[in-house]
Amino acid sequence: MTAENLDISSVVDKAKFTPFHFNVVAWCLLIILFDGYDLAINGVVLPLLMQEWGLSAVQAGMLASTALAGMMFGAMFFGSLADKIGRKKVIMICIVLFSGLTFAGGFASNPTEFGILRFLAGLGIGGVMPNLVALTSEYAPQKMRSTLVTTMFSGYAVGGVMAALLGSWFTPNFGWQVMFFIAGIPLFLLPLIWKFLPESLAFIVKENKQDKALSIVRRLAPNLTVNENTVFTLPKVDVPESANVVSLFRRGRTTNTLLFWLAFFTCLLTMYALSSWLPKLMMAAGYSMNNSLMFMLVMNVGAVVGIVGGGILADRFHLKPVLMCLGMMGAVVMSLMGFQSNQFLLYILVFLAGAASIGSQMLLYSYVAQFYPLAIRSTGIGWSSAIGRMGAIVGPILIG
Repeated sequence: MTAENLDISSVVDKAKFTPFHFNVVAWCLLIILFDGYDLAINGVVLPLLMQEWGLSAVQAGMLASTALAGMMFGAMFFGSLADKIGRKKVIMICIVLFSGLTFAGGFASNPTEFGILRFLAGLGIGGVMPNLVALTSEYAPQKMRSTLVTTMFSGYAVGGVMAALLGSWFTPNFGWQVMFFIAGIPLFLLPLIWKFLPESLAFIVKENKQDKALSIVRRLAPNLTVNENTVFTLPKVDVPESANVVSLFRRGRTTNTLLFWLAFFTCLLTMYALSSWLPKLMMAAGYSMNNSLMFMLVMNVGAVVGIVGGGILADRFHLKPVLMCLGMMGAVVMSLMGFQSNQFLLYILVFLAGAASIGSQMLLYSYVAQFYPLAIRSTGIGWSSAIGRMGAIVGPILIG
């Protein structure tokens, strides 16, 4: 098949899964793993900080929400910036922010310093997420788009599992600070990420870098015959959109945009209330610190199952019915968690709560990525994520 003019979206949609796709998903998964870890350490260190600094539950909840407030601004700003300067550059900036400043959080000597560093790290944590979703979505073949986006996102829950495990192993001997020092690892990976993570193909074509686009298409769809004369184009509908929040309300998108924002708000409120406070709530219910961290581990294992399983089901049945089922399951399961029950039953409920709350959140990201056109995709994901962060800020304070 030879072509003079090639629409890149049809090339991506029809491509078969190749090592190139694996490379994109693997690097994005690794980055989001540390992103998830950086956020999950809040739940691990909160009980220890309350003890060391004599904080009340409300003060600790406010402290947990500082990173989430940073994430809100990061998602708004870096989502729109990526549609202007490219996803890859923004991802690199965000890694420096979330990894470097989380590492610095280990040196905080009082709640004020800690809160400021968590807020600044939050800018990177919140900014990297929409861009990793957009990048994975833009390279994923249509048949397996939800599966690949949610598989990449499972790294987020794996980061939570990593935080719970490392917390139970290291904090008794090395204190809470060690959790923050581990977060500096991605800084050493920056040269490798710069070398191996590709820029968004849509952005390359938008910038009219045809040679670069040609080399990516050859790796992306090796069975396609392309040469130096091939001109890569954006889908016609994507060209005139400007990357700002107003575009999200144009062309009949208002109702969907508002509903996405509402879904993100409620989902993130639940998700962060759970991840910030689950160990502390279980300690209040009479479990030891280690037992309480096991609940967090179980929740994140449930999340991995919910994310990957949800993605596979979504590619088979469509995102909407899968999301609705997960949402209803979450409401029932979390209501049951309030009743006194034996430990085994509680583990099952916490597992299902993780699958429902975190699983549906990650599917929402995939839904938004597929809904908005290329030109405003990062903006759409970034703003949905930012509105969701308001729920994430309210959640820990409300529970506190």
